Amino acid sequence: MQSYRGWVALGAIVGLLAIAAAAGSAHGSADPGVMRARASAAQMLGWHALAIIAVGFWGAQGGWLTHVAGGLFTLGLALFCAAVYSPTLGGPNLGLTAPVGGIALMLGWAAFAAAALVR
Repeated sequence: MQSYRGWVALGAIVGLLAIAAAAGSAHGSADPGVMRARASAAQMLGWHALAIIAVGFWGAQGGWLTHVAGGLFTLGLALFCAAVYSPTLGGPNLGLTAPVGGIALMLGWAAFAAAALVR
């Protein structure tokens, strides 16, 4: 079974970021709203780290849709997490960036399902 090592490596890096984000959400702020927002982003990072690793292991079996899924997971995480972390770290509110990131994550799951079903 061929794997796509780049996706596996990226998933591992996202997993590392998830642990760092979880620690930051637990210890970084006294504001419960900020802590919840950061914990939500950390959870998204953790779940999608596993998804990106799965994309890497699915590899060649899923064809081009495998790469589409991995790309959408990566884009979705970047947008969603940027929208959550920016205002909690003193940056600007990024408006609709979080929902657009969430939609990209959902499309990533749809592409991953299609990669499993279509040859």
